[in-house]
Amino acid sequence: MPQEIRRRQFLSAISGGLGCTIAGAALGANRLARGIEPIVRTGKPHFKFSLAAYSYRDLLSGDMPALTLFDFIADCARFGLDGTELTSYYFPTLTDDAFVRSLKQACFRLGLDVSGTAVGNDFCHPEGPDRQRELAHVETWIRLADILGAPVIRIFSGSAKGEAAEAHSLAVAGIQESCRIAEQAGIYLALENHGGLTETAEGMLALVQEVDSPAFGVNLDTGNFHSADLYGDLERLAPYAVNVQIKVMVSSQGGPKEPADFDRLARILTQSGYRGYIVLEYEEEPDPREACPRYLDQLRAAFSAAERG
Repeated sequence: MPQEIRRRQFLSAISGGLGCTIAGAALGANRLARGIEPIVRTGKPHFKFSLAAYSYRDLLSGDMPALTLFDFIADCARFGLDGTELTSYYFPTLTDDAFVRSLKQACFRLGLDVSGTAVGNDFCHPEGPDRQRELAHVETWIRLADILGAPVIRIFSGSAKGEAAEAHSLAVAGIQESCRIAEQAGIYLALENHGGLTETAEGMLALVQEVDSPAFGVNLDTGNFHSADLYGDLERLAPYAVNVQIKVMVSSQGGPKEPADFDRLARILTQSGYRGYIVLEYEEEPDPREACPRYLDQLRAAFSAAERG
Protein backbone atom coordinates (compact mmCIF):
# COMPACT_ATOMS: atom_id res chain seq x y z
CA MET A 1 0.00 0.00 0.00
CA PRO A 2 1.48 3.42 -0.93
CA GLN A 3 2.88 5.37 2.03
CA GLU A 4 0.67 8.44 1.50
CA ILE A 5 -2.50 6.33 1.44
CA ARG A 6 -1.42 4.49 4.56
CA ARG A 7 -0.67 7.83 6.22
CA ARG A 8 -4.13 9.21 5.40
CA GLN A 9 -5.85 6.06 6.64
CA PHE A 10 -3.96 6.17 9.92
CA LEU A 11 -4.67 9.84 10.51
CA SER A 12 -8.32 9.43 9.63
CA ALA A 13 -8.61 6.63 12.16
CA ILE A 14 -7.18 8.72 15.00
CA SER A 15 -8.54 12.12 14.03
CA GLY A 16 -10.81 12.15 17.06
CA GLY A 17 -7.77 11.77 19.33
CA LEU A 18 -5.07 14.24 18.36
CA GLY A 19 -7.17 16.05 15.74
CA CYS A 20 -4.43 16.55 13.21
CA THR A 21 -3.20 15.51 9.79
CA ILE A 22 0.28 15.35 8.33
CA ALA A 23 1.02 17.60 5.39
CA GLY A 24 1.88 16.06 2.05
CA ALA A 25 5.31 16.23 0.51
CA ALA A 26 5.45 20.02 0.48
CA LEU A 27 9.12 20.61 1.13
CA GLY A 28 10.04 20.35 -2.54
CA ALA A 29 11.23 17.78 -4.99
CA ASN A 30 14.88 18.37 -4.12
CA ARG A 31 14.56 17.07 -0.58
CA LEU A 32 16.32 13.68 -0.31
CA ALA A 33 15.28 12.59 3.17
CA ARG A 34 11.81 11.11 3.56
CA GLY A 35 10.83 12.01 7.10
CA ILE A 36 7.62 13.39 8.51
CA GLU A 37 6.21 16.75 7.49
CA PRO A 38 5.13 19.59 9.79
CA ILE A 39 1.69 18.94 11.18
CA VAL A 40 -1.24 20.73 9.60
CA ARG A 41 -3.78 21.31 12.36
CA THR A 42 -7.48 22.02 12.04
CA GLY A 43 -8.95 24.98 13.89
CA LYS A 44 -7.39 27.57 16.14
CA PRO A 45 -4.64 26.75 18.66
CA HIS A 46 -6.06 24.92 21.66
CA PHE A 47 -4.38 23.80 24.86
CA LYS A 48 -5.18 21.22 27.52
CA PHE A 49 -3.13 20.70 30.65
CA SER A 50 -1.57 17.67 32.25
CA LEU A 51 1.13 16.77 34.78
CA ALA A 52 3.91 14.22 34.28
CA ALA A 53 4.30 11.62 37.00
CA TYR A 54 8.05 12.31 36.80
CA SER A 55 7.23 15.48 38.73
CA TYR A 56 6.53 13.18 41.72
CA ARG A 57 9.60 10.99 41.15
CA ASP A 58 10.82 11.13 44.76
CA LEU A 59 7.34 10.33 46.05
CA LEU A 60 6.72 7.45 43.63
CA SER A 61 10.13 5.75 43.73
CA GLY A 62 11.74 3.20 46.01
CA ASP A 63 10.75 -0.06 47.63
CA MET A 64 8.15 1.67 49.78
CA PRO A 65 7.11 4.83 47.90
CA ALA A 66 5.31 7.56 49.80
CA LEU A 67 2.58 7.71 47.13
CA THR A 68 1.07 5.44 44.51
CA LEU A 69 0.07 6.29 40.96
CA PHE A 70 -3.52 6.35 42.21
CA ASP A 71 -2.53 9.12 44.64
CA PHE A 72 -0.89 10.99 41.79
CA ILE A 73 -4.02 10.68 39.66
CA ALA A 74 -6.11 12.03 42.53
CA ASP A 75 -3.79 15.04 42.81
CA CYS A 76 -4.14 15.72 39.06
CA ALA A 77 -7.90 15.84 39.53
CA ARG A 78 -7.51 18.04 42.60
CA PHE A 79 -5.38 20.45 40.55
CA GLY A 80 -8.20 20.80 38.01
CA LEU A 81 -6.24 19.25 35.16
CA ASP A 82 -7.60 17.79 31.93
CA GLY A 83 -5.20 14.87 31.91
CA THR A 84 -2.44 12.94 33.65
CA GLU A 85 0.78 11.53 32.21
CA LEU A 86 1.35 8.13 33.77
CA THR A 87 5.08 7.77 33.23
CA SER A 88 6.00 4.09 32.90
CA TYR A 89 8.91 4.31 35.35
CA TYR A 90 6.56 4.26 38.33
CA PHE A 91 4.49 1.25 37.37
CA PRO A 92 5.17 -1.99 39.25
CA THR A 93 8.10 -3.93 37.77
CA LEU A 94 5.80 -6.75 36.71
CA THR A 95 2.97 -4.65 35.34
CA ASP A 96 -0.04 -6.75 34.39
CA ASP A 97 -3.00 -5.82 32.25
CA ALA A 98 -5.38 -5.76 35.21
CA PHE A 99 -3.32 -3.08 36.97
CA VAL A 100 -3.22 -0.95 33.82
CA ARG A 101 -6.98 -1.23 33.41
CA SER A 102 -7.50 -0.22 37.04
CA LEU A 103 -5.50 2.96 36.44
CA LYS A 104 -7.55 3.66 33.33
CA GLN A 105 -10.77 3.28 35.32
CA ALA A 106 -9.48 5.55 38.08
CA CYS A 107 -8.72 8.27 35.53
CA PHE A 108 -12.15 7.95 33.97
CA ARG A 109 -13.89 8.19 37.34
CA LEU A 110 -12.05 11.44 38.04
CA GLY A 111 -12.73 12.90 34.60
CA LEU A 112 -9.12 12.74 33.42
CA ASP A 113 -7.62 11.75 30.09
CA VAL A 114 -4.43 9.76 30.12
CA SER A 115 -2.50 12.35 28.14
CA GLY A 116 0.39 9.96 27.51
CA THR A 117 3.11 7.82 28.99
CA ALA A 118 6.88 7.51 28.61
CA VAL A 119 9.31 4.67 28.16
CA GLY A 120 13.04 4.74 28.82
CA ASN A 121 14.83 3.34 25.78
CA ASP A 122 18.12 3.50 23.89
CA PHE A 123 18.03 2.67 20.19
CA CYS A 124 21.76 3.25 19.66
CA HIS A 125 22.79 -0.27 20.66
CA PRO A 126 24.15 -2.30 17.74
CA GLU A 127 22.43 -5.50 16.71
CA GLY A 128 22.45 -8.01 19.56
CA PRO A 129 20.70 -8.82 22.84
CA ASP A 130 20.81 -5.26 24.21
CA ARG A 131 19.15 -3.84 21.12
CA GLN A 132 16.50 -6.55 21.02
CA ARG A 133 15.73 -5.90 24.68
CA GLU A 134 15.20 -2.20 23.99
CA LEU A 135 12.94 -2.88 21.02
CA ALA A 136 10.92 -5.44 22.99
CA HIS A 137 10.54 -3.00 25.89
CA VAL A 138 9.08 -0.33 23.62
CA GLU A 139 6.78 -2.89 22.00
CA THR A 140 5.51 -3.95 25.43
CA TRP A 141 4.69 -0.35 26.31
CA ILE A 142 2.89 0.22 23.03
CA ARG A 143 0.60 -2.65 24.03
CA LEU A 144 0.15 -1.30 27.57
CA ALA A 145 -0.44 2.25 26.33
CA ASP A 146 -3.14 0.87 24.05
CA ILE A 147 -4.88 -0.70 27.06
CA LEU A 148 -4.36 2.46 29.11
CA GLY A 149 -5.82 4.67 26.40
CA ALA A 150 -2.64 6.77 26.14
CA PRO A 151 -2.47 8.32 22.64
CA VAL A 152 1.26 9.09 22.77
CA ILE A 153 4.43 7.59 24.23
CA ARG A 154 7.54 9.67 24.85
CA ILE A 155 10.58 7.85 23.49
CA PHE A 156 14.29 8.63 23.28
CA SER A 157 17.00 8.19 20.68
CA GLY A 158 19.75 6.99 23.00
CA SER A 159 23.44 7.88 22.98
CA ALA A 160 26.21 6.91 20.58
CA LYS A 161 28.23 3.84 21.54
CA GLY A 162 30.70 4.41 18.72
CA GLU A 163 30.65 6.50 15.57
CA ALA A 164 27.99 9.22 15.45
CA ALA A 165 26.85 8.25 11.95
CA GLU A 166 26.33 4.64 13.03
CA ALA A 167 24.38 5.75 16.11
CA HIS A 168 22.14 7.92 13.93
CA SER A 169 21.38 5.01 11.58
CA LEU A 170 20.68 2.68 14.48
CA ALA A 171 18.33 5.20 16.11
CA VAL A 172 16.43 5.79 12.87
CA ALA A 173 16.02 2.05 12.32
CA GLY A 174 14.86 1.49 15.91
CA ILE A 175 12.31 4.31 15.79
CA GLN A 176 11.08 3.19 12.37
CA GLU A 177 10.63 -0.42 13.50
CA SER A 178 8.79 0.63 16.67
CA CYS A 179 6.58 3.04 14.73
CA ARG A 180 5.37 0.20 12.52
CA ILE A 181 3.99 -1.46 15.66
CA ALA A 182 2.61 1.83 17.01
CA GLU A 183 0.77 2.44 13.74
CA GLN A 184 -1.23 -0.74 14.28
CA ALA A 185 -2.31 0.51 17.73
CA GLY A 186 -3.11 4.05 16.56
CA ILE A 187 -0.52 5.47 18.99
CA TYR A 188 2.08 8.15 18.38
CA LEU A 189 5.71 7.68 19.34
CA ALA A 190 7.03 11.15 20.20
CA LEU A 191 10.79 11.61 20.17
CA GLU A 192 11.95 13.81 23.04
CA ASN A 193 14.84 16.26 22.79
CA HIS A 194 16.75 14.72 25.68
CA GLY A 195 20.52 14.60 25.28
CA GLY A 196 22.40 12.04 23.24
CA LEU A 197 21.60 12.36 19.55
CA THR A 198 18.85 14.86 20.36
CA GLU A 199 20.90 17.28 22.43
CA THR A 200 20.64 19.95 19.74
CA ALA A 201 17.89 21.08 17.39
CA GLU A 202 20.08 19.97 14.48
CA GLY A 203 20.35 16.46 15.92
CA MET A 204 16.61 16.30 16.48
CA LEU A 205 15.79 17.52 12.97
CA ALA A 206 18.24 15.04 11.45
CA LEU A 207 16.13 12.23 12.95
CA VAL A 208 12.77 13.87 12.31
CA GLN A 209 13.65 14.34 8.64
CA GLU A 210 14.55 10.69 8.18
CA VAL A 211 12.01 8.66 10.15
CA ASP A 212 8.98 8.17 7.92
CA SER A 213 5.84 7.08 9.75
CA PRO A 214 2.37 8.54 10.32
CA ALA A 215 2.78 7.43 13.96
CA PHE A 216 5.86 9.59 14.57
CA GLY A 217 6.22 13.09 15.99
CA VAL A 218 8.14 15.20 18.48
CA ASN A 219 7.77 15.49 22.23
CA LEU A 220 8.93 19.07 22.69
CA ASP A 221 10.60 19.45 26.08
CA THR A 222 11.16 23.14 26.75
CA GLY A 223 13.92 22.63 29.31
CA ASN A 224 16.23 20.22 27.50
CA PHE A 225 17.98 22.50 25.02
CA HIS A 226 20.91 24.55 26.34
CA SER A 227 21.97 26.43 23.23
CA ALA A 228 22.60 30.13 22.79
CA ASP A 229 19.11 30.45 21.29
CA LEU A 230 17.05 27.83 23.09
CA TYR A 231 13.69 29.51 22.36
CA GLY A 232 14.62 29.73 18.68
CA ASP A 233 15.46 26.03 18.70
CA LEU A 234 12.12 25.20 20.29
CA GLU A 235 10.40 27.28 17.63
CA ARG A 236 12.10 25.23 14.89
CA LEU A 237 10.71 21.99 16.31
CA ALA A 238 7.25 23.19 17.36
CA PRO A 239 5.65 22.41 13.96
CA TYR A 240 6.40 18.70 14.52
CA ALA A 241 5.17 18.51 18.13
CA VAL A 242 2.44 16.06 19.11
CA ASN A 243 3.10 16.53 22.83
CA VAL A 244 4.69 19.36 24.82
CA GLN A 245 6.42 19.24 28.19
CA ILE A 246 7.08 22.43 30.09
CA LYS A 247 9.89 22.81 32.58
CA VAL A 248 9.77 25.70 35.04
CA MET A 249 13.49 26.46 34.65
CA VAL A 250 15.73 26.71 31.59
CA SER A 251 19.40 27.43 30.97
CA SER A 252 21.01 28.72 27.81
CA GLN A 253 24.54 27.96 26.67
CA GLY A 254 26.95 28.81 29.48
CA GLY A 255 24.24 30.53 31.47
CA PRO A 256 22.69 29.84 34.87
CA LYS A 257 19.26 28.34 35.38
CA GLU A 258 16.50 30.90 35.13
CA PRO A 259 12.70 30.84 35.17
CA ALA A 260 11.18 29.74 31.90
CA ASP A 261 9.35 32.43 29.96
CA PHE A 262 5.87 30.88 29.90
CA ASP A 263 4.48 33.77 27.86
CA ARG A 264 7.09 33.31 25.15
CA LEU A 265 6.56 29.55 25.08
CA ALA A 266 2.82 30.11 24.75
CA ARG A 267 3.39 32.46 21.82
CA ILE A 268 5.67 29.96 20.06
CA LEU A 269 3.11 27.18 20.35
CA THR A 270 0.22 29.44 19.41
CA GLN A 271 2.03 30.63 16.30
CA SER A 272 2.71 27.00 15.31
CA GLY A 273 -1.01 26.26 15.64
CA TYR A 274 -0.42 23.61 18.27
CA ARG A 275 -3.52 21.81 19.53
CA GLY A 276 -2.96 19.37 22.36
CA TYR A 277 -1.55 18.81 25.81
CA ILE A 278 0.78 21.09 27.71
CA VAL A 279 2.34 18.79 30.29
CA LEU A 280 4.12 20.26 33.30
CA GLU A 281 7.24 18.27 34.20
CA TYR A 282 8.42 19.71 37.50
CA GLU A 283 12.06 19.05 38.44
CA GLU A 284 12.81 21.54 41.19
CA GLU A 285 13.38 20.96 44.91
CA PRO A 286 10.24 22.30 46.67
CA ASP A 287 7.46 19.79 47.37
CA PRO A 288 5.72 19.13 44.03
CA ARG A 289 2.35 18.74 45.75
CA GLU A 290 2.64 22.36 46.87
CA ALA A 291 4.55 23.85 43.92
CA CYS A 292 2.80 22.25 40.94
CA PRO A 293 -0.60 23.93 41.44
CA ARG A 294 1.08 27.35 41.44
CA TYR A 295 2.99 26.68 38.21
CA LEU A 296 -0.06 25.14 36.57
CA ASP A 297 -1.99 28.33 37.29
CA GLN A 298 0.81 30.35 35.66
CA LEU A 299 0.78 28.09 32.61
CA ARG A 300 -2.98 28.36 32.25
CA ALA A 301 -2.79 32.14 32.43
CA ALA A 302 0.02 32.38 29.87
CA PHE A 303 -1.55 30.02 27.36
CA SER A 304 -5.03 31.48 27.77
CA ALA A 305 -3.65 34.93 27.01
CA ALA A 306 -1.81 33.65 23.94
CA GLU A 307 -4.89 31.77 22.76
CA ARG A 308 -6.96 34.94 22.98
CA GLY A 309 -4.34 36.76 20.95
